[in-house]
Amino acid sequence: MVIDFHTHIFPAAIRKARQDYFDGEPAFELLYQSPRARLAGAGQLIAAMDEQGVDVSVVFGFPWRNADIFRMHNNYIIEAVRRYPQRLVGLACLDTASPAAAAEIERCLDAGLAGMGELAFYESGIDAACLRQLAPLMAICRRRGALALIHTNEPVGHRYPGKSPNTLRQIYRLANTFHDNTLVLAHWGGGLFFYNLLKKEVRECLRNVYFDTAASPYLYDAMVYRIAADTVGAGKVLLGTDFPLLQAGRYFNEMRAAGIRQADRKAICGGSAASLLAARGWLPPPQGGDRAQQSVSDHR
Repeated sequence: MVIDFHTHIFPAAIRKARQDYFDGEPAFELLYQSPRARLAGAGQLIAAMDEQGVDVSVVFGFPWRNADIFRMHNNYIIEAVRRYPQRLVGLACLDTASPAAAAEIERCLDAGLAGMGELAFYESGIDAACLRQLAPLMAICRRRGALALIHTNEPVGHRYPGKSPNTLRQIYRLANTFHDNTLVLAHWGGGLFFYNLLKKEVRECLRNVYFDTAASPYLYDAMVYRIAADTVGAGKVLLGTDFPLLQAGRYFNEMRAAGIRQADRKAICGGSAASLLAARGWLPPPQGGDRAQQSVSDHR
């Protein structure tokens, strides 16, 4: 089973008139003001999954400041998961600073979503205020066995839209503060996985932490797959494409180029994700019938 743990989908209203959603949403404008920044719907994702050989995708929206917008977007995620229950696992996304955040997480978990993500702090980095905002939401996830997927990025190197000012110290503090939560750190955790080589403290801190590969072809040499498998273990690495930014085939090619072991490649491409989701009851049931029978036309 191939599982893509990091995909974004947007309702038709946002896809058709993204500029109408820039006001009061500087992060969304920063990432999507260019018409070259693609927005996709659930049907387009399913079509890409069929083409690329992906069985299941974890889907989420965007951390909107406006509570009405993040509720609308989360409703779309809920609807998409219900429409494609064998193909999609959903996460709730929102601005953690919103007074409505905790109630929204509870609502989305009640509706069948598996957790929250991709939560992001594009302007501040993951500072002390962000940890305070996250605390009640992480408590909900611990209580309900839900996961949390957090945007992180490497603190050095070239600049690009969506690269936050987070530091490795901040990312580590996040993992340490919420060490009892199941955490997925996007974009290789900004490189934090390397420090699993330290003999003291870090391995215990990262025991519930997973790392996704989102945007890796734009950021890292293909050897990152082999290095990560050797340092933190392939069982902690989750294929994430950041669809529609990239599709799965690009990642498969990079893993082949890296020459990683077949067992590690199978773990990264779905085995690790399947174990994580199945342990919490979030793995979709086996597909019945021909996948091609499912509609791939977009909805709403």
